[in-house]
Amino acid sequence: MLRAAIIGLGKMGLSHQCMVNAHPEIKLTSVCDTSDYVLDVLSKYTGVKTYADYKKMLAEEPLDCVFVATPSRYHAEIVAAALERNLHVFCEKPFALDAGTGFRLAEMAEQKRLVNQVGYHYRFVAAFNEAKRLLDKKVLGDLHHVRVEAYGPVVLRPKGSTWRSQKSEGGGCLFDYSCHAIDLVNYLVGRPLAVSGTAFNSVFSSDVDDEIYATFQFADGFFGQLATNWSDESFRKMSMKMSIWGANGRMNVDRQEIQVYLRALPEPLEGYSRGWNVRYTTELTHPVWFYVRGEEYSAQIDHFVQCIKTGATPISTFRTASDATLVANKIREDAHKPRTMIEPLEAGLPGDVKRSPKPEHARSGVRTLLGRLHGVARY
Repeated sequence: MLRAAIIGLGKMGLSHQCMVNAHPEIKLTSVCDTSDYVLDVLSKYTGVKTYADYKKMLAEEPLDCVFVATPSRYHAEIVAAALERNLHVFCEKPFALDAGTGFRLAEMAEQKRLVNQVGYHYRFVAAFNEAKRLLDKKVLGDLHHVRVEAYGPVVLRPKGSTWRSQKSEGGGCLFDYSCHAIDLVNYLVGRPLAVSGTAFNSVFSSDVDDEIYATFQFADGFFGQLATNWSDESFRKMSMKMSIWGANGRMNVDRQEIQVYLRALPEPLEGYSRGWNVRYTTELTHPVWFYVRGEEYSAQIDHFVQCIKTGATPISTFRTASDATLVANKIREDAHKPRTMIEPLEAGLPGDVKRSPKPEHARSGVRTLLGRLHGVARY
């Protein structure tokens, strides 16, 4: 039985508390948070030992592993303290807000042979894992384009901001939504070599950006696009989708299903044929012992436990999470680079070359055409 502690009891921390407490191979011995109210409730109704100081808890409690679910800017110092005490660590994403710090912690965990995992839960969604399996088999042939999109209703008003919408605390949409999308790109098709054409836009937030768009370039000469927006109330909750094009077809995948179009089937592939194929998450997902938020959340915790027991390397580690942070850091840098401006060319055109109409003239021309189509000419 693994002795575990949780540090940080916000939305994700309490979700982890439910799953960890119910796991048959984990004993939740202690929790830590800065909220006296939360600690009082847990102490009263669960009997778990509570701490307001994580350093005190790590010093006093005999532990095998810790789950870190604090605001992002505290991850690095807490993870480092846990590794110093030779504890296996599960940390919520985006891990460290700086890639260099993340890679140093990855090196530390690897040298100590400690299991280290980051909560990029989309790596545990069955449809995305099926996409990974098919891409590893190269069923799409040589890839030439990928598009990843993440939308959801996180920031929908100017007021009432949380730590997530502060650059120093959480990193905004870039580290809350885009990092999930970036990590999936890294997982399925490999880490981009370059990023360009980045556009940031603030819809409601003042300190961070709510929309992020960028272009990726990959090692094999193909390109991709990123589109994320956490101020989109047309979605009830976070929605993640990837579309991938290759010489032999294309693939659309989200949490609900994977759609695959194959021009040819070079070798027998169970469940697939030429043309369109659809596999639903209900037929691909393995059951979990406890359901909170989605099967993938429980699956990633069980994966962490099994890796501790067997010594295996998790599919989402400090190093892979730092790769996502590295790309995010480069996206932020690219957003501030000067743009190549499109200058007017009319002055250099020959006199007999017809120039493009000005916007107002163009609109007037459209109104005239529409009027004629309705039998009323407007001049």
